[in-house]
Amino acid sequence: MLSSAEAAPATQGIPRRVALVTGGAGGIGGGIVVALTRRGFDVVVGDRSFSAEREADLRERADPSARIAFVAGDIADLEDHPRFVDEVYAAFGRLDCLVNNAGVSVASRGDLLDVSVASYDTNFAVNTRAAFFLTQAVCRRMLAAESQGVEGSRSVVFISSSNAAIAAPERGEYAMSKAAVSMMAKLFAVRLAAHGICVYEVRPGLIRTPMTAVARDRFDALLAEGFTPINRWGTPDDVGRAVATLAAGDMPFATGMAVQIDGGMHIHQY
Repeated sequence: MLSSAEAAPATQGIPRRVALVTGGAGGIGGGIVVALTRRGFDVVVGDRSFSAEREADLRERADPSARIAFVAGDIADLEDHPRFVDEVYAAFGRLDCLVNNAGVSVASRGDLLDVSVASYDTNFAVNTRAAFFLTQAVCRRMLAAESQGVEGSRSVVFISSSNAAIAAPERGEYAMSKAAVSMMAKLFAVRLAAHGICVYEVRPGLIRTPMTAVARDRFDALLAEGFTPINRWGTPDDVGRAVATLAAGDMPFATGMAVQIDGGMHIHQY
């Protein structure tokens, strides 16, 4: 575990808030990490593995006053959650925001009738099961600690997908796992509201990442025909800014809602 600074400044005597971003080493997760540092968070980056290049890239793009720590772990390994959560809390001594971003896509896109058991199980193991039990473990720790901020200053954010609501038969197991994440966000929102912890779902649409590279030609062609009202690929930074806005506590009277970061793709049109 490595951190990028010995100390970060407090604001009016209140320590900087700390966020954990799973799957934060790159892609959408990297955009979220950078955006959170720019909203005054220190960030623990959780991922299965790290490279010197990715760590350097995050540090270069992050706010220079922020501390960044890296904790390796596969969140699909539930038996490792106690060790993982302990190391996350040990990094900066607290946790104010959990961003459940880590996820996988399908083994291969194709006919719904050909979905394999292995691909189905992997999607639900990582996207749904791991996120649920990690949130459970983290929130137990959150509830055991007194809030050190104002209402809405602690939060949980689930990164789902536009496919939580828009059917995608060519990757049905992924869509189903993300639909379950959408309900998960609502359930935790109800459970945690009385403790001042807001829960949000962020649904990225067409975001340019290594995960979407396999379908890039297809979506480039759709964009050429006017696929979405804001007719472009989204970026990890687009998602990151949305997550950081929610985590910053700017909407303390909202919880359980889904925020669409999809260029308007979800809008039904004639």
